[in-house]
Amino acid sequence: MAAHDDLRFDCGRICLDLVATTGEDAERLTGPEHLTAWLTGTGVVPRGVPLDGVDGQWVARFRALRELLRRVVHDELRGRAADADLERLNAAAGAAAPPAVLVVRAGDGTLARTFPGPPDCTGLLAAVARDAVGLLTDATARGQLRQCAGESCSLVYLDTSRGRRRRWCSSEVCGNRERVARHRRRTTARSGAGARDAGPGGR
Repeated sequence: MAAHDDLRFDCGRICLDLVATTGEDAERLTGPEHLTAWLTGTGVVPRGVPLDGVDGQWVARFRALRELLRRVVHDELRGRAADADLERLNAAAGAAAPPAVLVVRAGDGTLARTFPGPPDCTGLLAAVARDAVGLLTDATARGQLRQCAGESCSLVYLDTSRGRRRRWCSSEVCGNRERVARHRRRTTARSGAGARDAGPGGR
């Protein structure tokens, strides 16, 4: 299995995609390889930029930020995040300047993003934290925040669908689970009805 096969990139914001790397007792940032795949898959780090320094300490620091973001986002959805957590988020956002994003001409003639050099962990954490600050302070984006309707799923995503009708963090994951569960319930109900009809006196 490739390192990114079990990662999620569909929550609508980088900070929410980080929160989505855990859930239902599943840890998806299991090591440097997965963190590297997440950083490039979400676009925090442009593809082609070297990330040779990613190690276990990076993983631990991103997991810590993830837990902070999970608390803040869920608390804000329910009412109000703790001031101490907002201070921690501000500290992460201001701990370093995120890497400067430059434009270069790729070999095929298209324009591509790059960094002037290999990024450090603190700068990348700051980039994700600032994305969260931007999300939480944008009234329009906050109004699009939804928690997945899937049973036992606590993931939060941005609902930008027409009519704001999206119910699942992922149609392929939680949405498919609900469709399968619905099918099983209908099948069980039909089987029960058939058994009753075939009972004493039934034809």
